[in-house]
Amino acid sequence: MNWQPYLIAPLALLLGACASQPRPSAPIVDRSSQPVVAPVVARTSPVVTPLVNADPRPGSYVVKKGDTLYRIALDHGLAYRDLAAWNNLGDINGIKIDQTLRLTAPEGGVEIRPLKTDDVVKTETKIEVKPDSKNYPKVVKVPYGAQSASAVAAMSEGPVVAPKLQSDTSKLPPVVARSASETRVASAVKTSEKASTNASSAQVVGGNSADEKQADWAWPTVGKTVRGFSEENRGIDISGKIGQSVVASAKGKVVYAGAGLRGYGKMIILKHNQEFLTAYANNSKLLVKEGDEVRKGEKIAEMGNSDSEQVKLHFEMRRFGKPVDPAKYIQAEKT
Repeated sequence: MNWQPYLIAPLALLLGACASQPRPSAPIVDRSSQPVVAPVVARTSPVVTPLVNADPRPGSYVVKKGDTLYRIALDHGLAYRDLAAWNNLGDINGIKIDQTLRLTAPEGGVEIRPLKTDDVVKTETKIEVKPDSKNYPKVVKVPYGAQSASAVAAMSEGPVVAPKLQSDTSKLPPVVARSASETRVASAVKTSEKASTNASSAQVVGGNSADEKQADWAWPTVGKTVRGFSEENRGIDISGKIGQSVVASAKGKVVYAGAGLRGYGKMIILKHNQEFLTAYANNSKLLVKEGDEVRKGEKIAEMGNSDSEQVKLHFEMRRFGKPVDPAKYIQAEKT
């Protein structure tokens, strides 16, 4: 007996019933009740803001070929005499290649010794000759006699000069008219002197005095800027006339007055504080000497063309020895 047909039919019905049954849906989970895990935040070190007036200068310098003590001092914003004293130098030309110079004062101070220099320009001293000076004794040949003796005595006393009354202005020297440039400089000097007097009682804020603010610097002379600041020029060049006034851009101390730096001619360097120096180059005459204290607007030199092909003032500002653009610190003149 063949029983397979009887098994196939029930098995087909059973498989069809299983296929028709619905599948249960996935369970719904309420995630709002799940604990919230905070995101992981990476820890960073606190940001440290550097001090604006931090001194970036190194503590020492290795002498290279072509260096001079004057140049090293200028490039590091120092007085060359201080640099010499800190390194026990007795001669301005005593440095050697590969020699290490300290750029800071040693602890306990140093012994100040005479420094041999060979290029400091002396300021000119005018000798005033009084108009009533007597040019005698005189050699006079006259015949012998009493009358002649009286004449010799009179001549030996020199010419008789009648005294002038102070109220008589008819013979006073004429007033020399100033040029427009000189008038502007004179006006600037008066204004700057007044500003210096008002600023003398200013408080020191954040380690900086009022002289370091932009409004407290002044242009050193009047004229057209013929060459601006650049990495090569390191300052600005202002054209003018021989003998034109050059004034201090701010109050300070003369730390150099000479012609020892090639390309600068007769130059003056003023130290205003531990941060700033100013340099005034290519002058025809220097009117101050090392160690002098000068006020803002005080005349310190006369414009010229020493070590230059044209009459101009080369003016530099150095902050910690690094050249900076004077236009960023000095307000432009109003015309």
